[in-house]
Amino acid sequence: MNTKADLLKELRIDRQPTPPPSRRGLWIGLAIAVAVLLLAGLALALLSGARTTEVRTATAAATGNGGSGATSVLDASGYVVARRMATVSAKITGRVREVLIEEGMAVAEGQVMATLDPVDADAQHDLARAQLGAARSQIAGVQAQLTEAEANATRLSGLVRQQLVSRAQYDQAVAQRDALRAQLATARRNAEVATESLRISDIGVDNTIVRAPFAGVVIAKAAQPGEIVSPLSAGGGFTRTGIGTIVDMDSLEVEVDVGEAYIGRVQAKMPVEATLNAYPDWKIPAEVIAIIPTADRGKATVKVRVALKEKDPRIVPDMGVTVSFLERAPETGDGAGDDAPRGVRVPEAAVATRDGGDVVFVVAGDDGDATAELRGVSTGGASGGQRILLSGVAPGETVILDPPADLADGDKVSPAGP
Repeated sequence: MNTKADLLKELRIDRQPTPPPSRRGLWIGLAIAVAVLLLAGLALALLSGARTTEVRTATAAATGNGGSGATSVLDASGYVVARRMATVSAKITGRVREVLIEEGMAVAEGQVMATLDPVDADAQHDLARAQLGAARSQIAGVQAQLTEAEANATRLSGLVRQQLVSRAQYDQAVAQRDALRAQLATARRNAEVATESLRISDIGVDNTIVRAPFAGVVIAKAAQPGEIVSPLSAGGGFTRTGIGTIVDMDSLEVEVDVGEAYIGRVQAKMPVEATLNAYPDWKIPAEVIAIIPTADRGKATVKVRVALKEKDPRIVPDMGVTVSFLERAPETGDGAGDDAPRGVRVPEAAVATRDGGDVVFVVAGDDGDATAELRGVSTGGASGGQRILLSGVAPGETVILDPPADLADGDKVSPAGP
């Protein structure tokens, strides 16, 4: 145990002066602090300079047909329709036994789509076959009787000349022979009728098989096994009137309603550029087929048929489409038409507003070193989600869609496609 003297000794204050700090240590600490500040500034500069914005892009397309000098005189909207479409049904009323189609299935002409229960048709076929057999048997029986009657009449003919039998007996034999000949003709005619009945019963059996009337794609399946189908509606809602609906995809075209005030701009064989609402960047070449010579009084429009020059699985019936009726610029041969102003089409999302004006950001440089280039543009009309730019962007250039608000001229970007 410590004594009081020891405790007092521990509380004594050391009066010796503290040695001064070393200058070498101060210089080392200062150098470390400066190095840390320099590294932090360099890292901040590198991070700010390497900032890359990922953007969606689209390609500016020339107005008209690929920039070949065609200009749009009228824009209208319509729908893709099929000129050849059929709801396939059975020719007879019957119960569905098997359905061999599904939506989206391609079928060939004459391919079996469904079968009906053939019980009634088979029974009718068996009956017609039995009737034909009976008619043929009757022919054989009458033929045998006729052979005997002809022999009897021939024999009596000689005897009556010899006055060995009476004339009445001979006349009776001749009458029996002629009657059997008539019966034989009737039996043969009945056999022909039975043959036709058998052929008709074969058609009845074939009617239980539903076939595709033309090659196409199934867009609707309307019946299931066990249901009753009929070519006529029963009125109660329990009878199907069709097996399925098929469309000939090669017959797809566009129907457009054009206002009466503008129908004068449309002519037959006029070039058209069609744009599906589902694929706004895909321009489909087309051509006017005909102008239907009647108007819709309620809508004050005239229907125009447009033929698509490209066939593609992406084009399906009832799709919305925007069409531009084109008027090709005259070819003077001296290059005078080359200076005519031509705009480009870009998605409306590419046009932004900066300082009260319309601008577009264009991707400049390669993919690895792409930057955003700010350009002022003058805009024209808009339709179908597309905007016409009269200046500022050339056909084929890549524009940025929905540019961020903080995107500036010269910023690095990473195009990610539409």
